Amino acid sequence: MTSTNQDIEQLLLHCQSGDQRAQLEVYNRYNKAMYNTAIRIVKDSFKAEDIMQESFLTAFTKLNTLQDTKVFGAWLKRIVVNNSIAYYNKTSKQNEVPLDTVLYKVEDDNGIEESNHNSDKVKQIMSAMKTLKPNYNLGLSLHLIEGYDYEEISDIMDISYANCRTLISRAKESLRNKLMQTV
Repeated sequence: MTSTNQDIEQLLLHCQSGDQRAQLEVYNRYNKAMYNTAIRIVKDSFKAEDIMQESFLTAFTKLNTLQDTKVFGAWLKRIVVNNSIAYYNKTSKQNEVPLDTVLYKVEDDNGIEESNHNSDKVKQIMSAMKTLKPNYNLGLSLHLIEGYDYEEISDIMDISYANCRTLISRAKESLRNKLMQTV
């Protein structure tokens, strides 16, 4: 399907009335970025795909609750992050180790890969992040990659604001130390 020149507000109006073509176009515009958001948290490509699709279904069924369609991308991303965190928390409580075989790509909100995604430095940092304790990796991913502030991260991870600041600070220090060891 070729994409139309409709802006997101027009597409979302069509989606609310059940237009499947409009839903497909919205999906095509956002799926890559939402998949990459999920994979950074759950580290399992199949589960990330499931979470992304479940999140789109949730978004389309609850679209009438979104008051400002201009923030659809951020709203959808929040759904993906919440679903990913829920899965992460569930598996970490069961002491399961998710598959970790996917090369991460740094993307902006529109799913457009940045020109430096192949740089050795990005690969080195992402590799070092994978070796951090799981809660450090999660906290840094939410803060540095997803752009959440301490208050949002403390809500997502269900920890106090002070603990969140400490966790992020320690995670950054741990990452710094791991990066210095590779130099």
